[in-house]
Amino acid sequence: MTTISQRQLQQAFDAPAASTRLQAALAAGTSPQPGFAPSLVAQCGREPDFFVRDMLTWALTRHDHTEVVELVLPELRSAEPQARSQALHTLTKIADPTTWRAITLDLLRDSDDEVARTAWRAAAGLYPEEEKPQLAKVLASQFGRGDRDVRLSLSRAFAQLGPAAEGVVARARHHPRESVRAHALATERIMADPEEGFHSAYW
Repeated sequence: MTTISQRQLQQAFDAPAASTRLQAALAAGTSPQPGFAPSLVAQCGREPDFFVRDMLTWALTRHDHTEVVELVLPELRSAEPQARSQALHTLTKIADPTTWRAITLDLLRDSDDEVARTAWRAAAGLYPEEEKPQLAKVLASQFGRGDRDVRLSLSRAFAQLGPAAEGVVARARHHPRESVRAHALATERIMADPEEGFHSAYW
């Protein structure tokens, strides 16, 4: 499938087979058409298959970025965690520096781990340099949260922030909670040596 109409796109998204939905998203990105973006954004919020969601985001990056950003930003306030997470992921791929303010404190502290992880990654990439020290302070409130994958995601966000986060991470090594101290120490190792740290810093 290389070309697709709006009607065919929606029919494919309603199909039970993930392969059909994947091909539709691929076609929508290969041959972008006016009117596709709203359908792609809507499908992001309900698509159950990871690979299809990834293709949907790719397809959105092939459309007009201004239009896509306008459609994606309201999704950050959705009641559905998947819609919030996928919207954040799409913003990281579009990489419009003007969207950093949309990654709010609520998203950075979202109760859903996947949303929070995606928000950390998006913020680390999109926040301007002068805002990164304050971002690091917010992210430090999440030390000790979640399982290994969640903690590794936070450490990677700190590593991406670099020098702007060093003081905050150093102070967290003296936190009263052992889990916070351990997470901060692991984060320092990752910041010092990302390649080695990702494999050895976590228990």
